[in-house]
Amino acid sequence: MFKGSADNKIEAAMSELVPEPRQKPAVPMKPVGINSNLLGYIGIDTIIEQMRKKTMKTGFDFNIMVVGQSGLGKSTLVNTLFKSQVSRKSSGWNREEKIPKTVEIKAIGHVIEEGGVKMKLTVIDTPGFGDQINNENCWEPIEKYINEQYEKFLKEEVNIARKKRIPDTRVHCCLYFISPTGHSLRPLDLEFMKHLSKVVNIIPVIAKADTMTLEEKTEFKQRVRKELEVNGIEFYPQKEFDEDLEDKTENDKIRQESMPFAVVGSDKEYQVNGKRILGRKTPWGVIEVENLNHCEFALLRDFVIRTHLQDLKEVTHNIHYETYRAKRLNDNGGLPPVTTETEENHESNL
Repeated sequence: MFKGSADNKIEAAMSELVPEPRQKPAVPMKPVGINSNLLGYIGIDTIIEQMRKKTMKTGFDFNIMVVGQSGLGKSTLVNTLFKSQVSRKSSGWNREEKIPKTVEIKAIGHVIEEGGVKMKLTVIDTPGFGDQINNENCWEPIEKYINEQYEKFLKEEVNIARKKRIPDTRVHCCLYFISPTGHSLRPLDLEFMKHLSKVVNIIPVIAKADTMTLEEKTEFKQRVRKELEVNGIEFYPQKEFDEDLEDKTENDKIRQESMPFAVVGSDKEYQVNGKRILGRKTPWGVIEVENLNHCEFALLRDFVIRTHLQDLKEVTHNIHYETYRAKRLNDNGGLPPVTTETEENHESNL
């Protein structure tokens, strides 16, 4: 009797000394997958329509730069791309016009509208590029302009009271015009693309492709692709930025077959088989700009506008601008220097 009570007291004392085992931390439950088992309509799918309505109200910016020697039809091609006079006069070289002694940068802005969607299009021309006897470092003013637009965007972004919608003047796309020599790229072509491909999306195009036969065009395209590869020059769409297998498959076809686009531009219409078409008239007939048997203009237009326009903007913002921004902030200890202009803007915003 007494022994049992003594044993109970010892067990109670031992239980006080021995700590209770710790409880295992609660493991969060895996989220339950929500798919087609919804009990009723929620309306998640309307987000696309909401985004579309907002975009149609605000519109969007697209900035395209054209680079190449005079006489390659840069202005004409851009006017043909957007079916309007969006670039500077494309009537050809005038005897009274002097060739610029240095590379100039000329930006022309337009608002164009189609199907209720407004686009603020800016065309940046570079007269004087490649037109001098000595073209050493003639890409520097272009690179400087591109970086200035990144700097302008960055300064707006770091303002304490920044604008609701920052004006976007960054260059989203650079069409680089290659002369249709049929031989190889010039040293200037390689140097320009080598330097600028790190800061902007470059799309190489062979200008005035109607000056070559079909065989010459095919051989020249292959030669250009090979030279770009040998020199380690990446053009848009860059392989490293393919997001998934579908993107890779689509872009590989463009990189291996279409690039560089061999194009012909014209803003003049002609009557062919009872239809009005854009083309260039020659003694042996009309070269139809939008006919794939005649040139690759339609492929270029679809690529730049109909399939990759948004991606051009995203790569500019997420890759080229972010690279510039990270380097700029790192070099400057976190923030760009506050200029008098920045201080005045901040005070006016307050």
